[in-house]
Amino acid sequence: MNNNEPDLLNGLIQPARLTSVVDVGANPIDGDPPYKAMLQRRLCTVVGFEPQDEALAVLNARKSDLESYYHYVLGNGHKAKLRFCRTPGMTSLLLPDQNVLSHFAKFAEWGSVVSEHPVQTRRLDDIAEIRDLDLLKIDVQGSELAVFGSGRQKLKQAVAIQTEVSFLCLYKEQPTFGDIDVELRKQGFVPHAFTAINRRMIAPLSDPSNPYAAMNQLLEADIVYVRNFMRPAEMTVEQLKHLAMIAHHCYRSFDLAANCVHHLIARKAIPDQSIREYLASFQAPAAPTASSSENAGL
Repeated sequence: MNNNEPDLLNGLIQPARLTSVVDVGANPIDGDPPYKAMLQRRLCTVVGFEPQDEALAVLNARKSDLESYYHYVLGNGHKAKLRFCRTPGMTSLLLPDQNVLSHFAKFAEWGSVVSEHPVQTRRLDDIAEIRDLDLLKIDVQGSELAVFGSGRQKLKQAVAIQTEVSFLCLYKEQPTFGDIDVELRKQGFVPHAFTAINRRMIAPLSDPSNPYAAMNQLLEADIVYVRNFMRPAEMTVEQLKHLAMIAHHCYRSFDLAANCVHHLIARKAIPDQSIREYLASFQAPAAPTASSSENAGL
């Protein structure tokens, strides 16, 4: 689709406002964010937070009128130390665990602390610049659970969360994937998709030409949680609309978007033909074959 063309799904469901994205740890080093297409088509607004000066300058230099970025450190609202590491992507409120890092090529070097600065963290619930919150994208190197715990009121509105989770904790006192999963399920979210999985080769085995070489060991992943679509009655009409927009544009989860459209029709919020028009707008993926891994246990 050309960015100047009207968006069919948006036209069908007509949300009352643009989808509201909050990006915590908005450092652009990891490539394009999942909401890039929505932003280009002027379907969302972004409120972002980034404590590293250089990354914040990059974000502000290229932002559109739909984006706002702030030099805030989100956490539990307490005073803390922000540990700047040799590799900016490992900067954290937590102390890197050198024992864990030493088991993977280059990590001990990347995670070495070069400076520490006292900071006052802010609770997600207390940030006035966040008026609405539909999609939360967060990557704060181990402080995700603290942000979720301090943002339960604002997260009641959210319909999707993309977060980094750790299977092996690279920082001391870092919550695990299991801790994150328990908290988000308590808040009404269910796992939806992995968008990235980070594996590494265990020392002493390594590939000198490629520090990112991997075999099977899981380290981290980016995972998407969505508001529990199996309990649609617990979502408002507007939440269903924004979940459909996020599912479609950010993650190509056309089945989830269609499910939202179905429930919107059942509530008489949109015309009955909307589901047919939506399904006709894209080519559905082919069904998995009987030999696929998804069917292996059936």
